[in-house]
Amino acid sequence: MKAYEFYWHNPLKGYELLGVLPERRKNSERITQQSVMDWAANIFADHLSTEDISYVQVTINEDPGVVFLPAPVIMPQK
Repeated sequence: MKAYEFYWHNPLKGYELLGVLPERRKNSERITQQSVMDWAANIFADHLSTEDISYVQVTINEDPGVVFLPAPVIMPQK
C-alpha cells in the first residue's frame, strides 16, 4: 500500500514528521505531486508555511512494521 509521510523543515531541529497519509485513490491518474501537496496545504497551512513542507512516498508492506523509504520529494519554491 502507498502512503505519504509529511515533514516540516524546522530551522533549528531539522526535518520533523508531521503525519502520514495512506493513499486510498484507486485511479492512479489522479495521483500527482501537486494533489498530494494540496492535501498537505489543506491540513497544515493554517499553522505552517507549505513551502517548508515536503513528503516522502513510502510503501507499507503487508507485513506490519515493514516500510520501504525512497528519496524524498521536495516541491520547488515559488
